[in-house]
Amino acid sequence: MPEMALFDSIVSPVARIIDKVIPDPEARDRAKLELLKLENSQELELLRASLSPIVAEAASSDPWTSRARPSFLYVIYLMILWALPMGLIGAVSPVTAQAIGRSMAAYLNGIPEPLYALFGTGYLGYSAMRQWGKTRGSDR
Repeated sequence: MPEMALFDSIVSPVARIIDKVIPDPEARDRAKLELLKLENSQELELLRASLSPIVAEAASSDPWTSRARPSFLYVIYLMILWALPMGLIGAVSPVTAQAIGRSMAAYLNGIPEPLYALFGTGYLGYSAMRQWGKTRGSDR
């Protein structure tokens, strides 16, 4: 029955979103009914199949597999936090800050688009699996 737990962990947050997004009670109930009908549809099977590699990686005892996504996210966080010293550099020397900004923009524009897509996919997958683990009670 782990598939049912996965479905329940997906339906509950989506139902809460429906409650917040759809103001009309009748339309809200119809949306929730459609969500419940999804349980027996082919789309749910496709969703389960697409999430199974993420579930397997999250449950892996291999340290590299279980730490790869968080490590990649830390690199991205570091890049975002670089804005703080850049602000200080800009306050002291705007010309230097602009030169650094142009250089960084040129570098980031040189990164292939598929890598950005890979980051987005990894980030969303990691976030979804953390939320799933938290609702199951296995992650804190």
